[in-house]
Amino acid sequence: MLKLPHMRIAGEELSRVEELLEKEWLVTNGLGGYASSTVLGVNTRKYHGLLVAAFHPPRNRRVCIAKLDEELRLGNAFYPLYANEFQGGIYPKGFQFLVEFSISPFPKYVYSVHDVKVSKTIFMPRLRNATIVLYEVINGGVSNIEIHVFPLLACRHFHSVVDRWRNPPRFTQKNWRSRVEVNVEAPKSTVIIEAVQGVYCPSERWLERVYFREEHARGESYLDDWYQPGCFAFKVEGRIREKFALVMVAGEAEAFVEEEAEKMPITVYDAENLYAAEIERRQRFLEKFYEEHKAIEAMVMKDWLSWLVSATDAFIVEASNKTQRAGVSVVAGYHWFENWGRDAFVSLPGLMLVVGRFEEARRTFLTFKEYSLDGLIPNFISDLDMQPAYNSVDATLWYVNAVLQYLKYTGDFAFVQRNLWESMKMAAENLVRGVYANIRVDDDGLLLHSPQMTWMDVVVDGKPVTPRGGKAVEVQALWFNALKTLELLARKFKETREAEKFACLAEKAKESFNEMFWSPRGNCLFDVVDEHGCGDPSVRPNQIIAVSLDFTMLDKAKSKQVVNTVRRELLTPFGLRTLAKTDPRYMGVYRGDRRSRDLAYHNGTVWPWLLGPFTTAYLKTEGYGEYTREYAFKNFLSRLFTEQPFKAGLGMISEIFDGDPPHHPRGCIVQAWSVAEPLRAYVEDIMLVRPKFEKEVLQILG
Repeated sequence: MLKLPHMRIAGEELSRVEELLEKEWLVTNGLGGYASSTVLGVNTRKYHGLLVAAFHPPRNRRVCIAKLDEELRLGNAFYPLYANEFQGGIYPKGFQFLVEFSISPFPKYVYSVHDVKVSKTIFMPRLRNATIVLYEVINGGVSNIEIHVFPLLACRHFHSVVDRWRNPPRFTQKNWRSRVEVNVEAPKSTVIIEAVQGVYCPSERWLERVYFREEHARGESYLDDWYQPGCFAFKVEGRIREKFALVMVAGEAEAFVEEEAEKMPITVYDAENLYAAEIERRQRFLEKFYEEHKAIEAMVMKDWLSWLVSATDAFIVEASNKTQRAGVSVVAGYHWFENWGRDAFVSLPGLMLVVGRFEEARRTFLTFKEYSLDGLIPNFISDLDMQPAYNSVDATLWYVNAVLQYLKYTGDFAFVQRNLWESMKMAAENLVRGVYANIRVDDDGLLLHSPQMTWMDVVVDGKPVTPRGGKAVEVQALWFNALKTLELLARKFKETREAEKFACLAEKAKESFNEMFWSPRGNCLFDVVDEHGCGDPSVRPNQIIAVSLDFTMLDKAKSKQVVNTVRRELLTPFGLRTLAKTDPRYMGVYRGDRRSRDLAYHNGTVWPWLLGPFTTAYLKTEGYGEYTREYAFKNFLSRLFTEQPFKAGLGMISEIFDGDPPHHPRGCIVQAWSVAEPLRAYVEDIMLVRPKFEKEVLQILG
């Protein structure tokens, strides 16, 4: 079987404490739940946890178990293998015994104390709100030793923290020889931890005011209290290699969690088999990708590519929809992003189509259709109350584009006609009629919208930071692309009158766009044109979408000028800046409290997802010759792919980067579209592995 990608940190590297506290790992379970921490095992975020469970998948995520702290007893001496940070510093510094950390694909810690070596591997069974930790202890000495493992529980929503004195949570426990069940009244939750090969000793205490340095730096709540119900003890005789495991399960209803716990491993052998099954699932997924992309396998097959392809799996999750049927959705980013409509459909081609997950793509379309409002796709679905918000002008347009990409990969018109076609037509008709709040088609055929409805949507002090009310450039590009897609579908489905209607709307939009959006002084497109026809000359990356989409309103000469301007003013090794450095509003560093960060978010901060459309646009205008593709990879994607998976979120790509060099990674440690769009552009445009039915689909319009 194909070998999974591997990264290892050992030796002198492990002494770089500050650097390693910024390297984070993530394991997901396909439900929106996850386990995550740093290379040193110090939780630096309130979102870190060994078992963060999605109680109503993929939403309502709770940090149930913050971590496990291990202690080694040799005779009368105790050696902590763990580390926690407080405002006064890190104590104890158990990472001084860490001799190796690796991921392949699950995190593994190896500690060494005298003649004893302790390793622990963390994984999550797929589609279970559970985490399993496998331990292996090699006792090279003659004396017996003991390992004590202390579980630390938070049982809180992942956006919050616990203050046991201000809002005391009520923990109660029931325990057996090798098992403890902890119940919490508010928020209602149950956690079961069971030892395989060990015994449980109840001994309640609290670890108070644990400090999260990343949250402090972000101006968020940063002190947490953790409940320790007791410890698990494991004895290892001299000159013996011993294996044991801890199995952790969490959920909202006690009976359900108890039922789930009964399905979990009861022997080390069972736990290892479950681990092997997860490894095999990931190997099969990677093998399938390379089998279906023989050209890539022969030419590349590098660890960085395997990391990126593997990373796509983290975002695709099982989800219940309005009718409680099992659906599929996309988590926009870890740790704190929810299900965002825009992000889901920008990402869908790279997350699902490029890697051959067509069934998941179909189920994702159906899930969001269930949440649509008269055809309008929600901007996001809240993690807290599961209510959709419809404050986006472009989520529906990205949805239509994703349907087009799905057809290019599958040729599956029957699915679209049977399940999506009527709601897609309804959305377009309602936009024309002005049914939706703050969105309507203007007399010139372009989409008019309020200021906070594009992807640059941050508000500070009640006002949009990047007010783009009127007609945003990428919205018009997406609108035209959607109209041409609808015309294509109408022709395919023999609805001639509908096809002519959409063709007329598209032609009117194209004519108005070319009259209003070209900036002769900037040799590029205005970012926004307001209700009065005045163009905003801010040089932003949104205009690249007008070149990259299948159906574009620009001629080749103007397309090339747009690409050249964006490249000259906005391109960095890790993405496109959201504003040119010469603009007085430019902010080159994204840090500080929420207000400071929000001001920079779309005013200079670099977004890697934009490298996808940029690479596509560049090759559309320059041609797909071998030299040009090699040039594009080396200059646009190479450093993002070969450097970033080994920083910040290990094996993944961060949400954003500073606009100023050295372009420090910021925001979420991994973002769906940061992985998906550059990967899509690499496969489709650099390696020229085009969608199977692309020509057949696009030729419908001649």
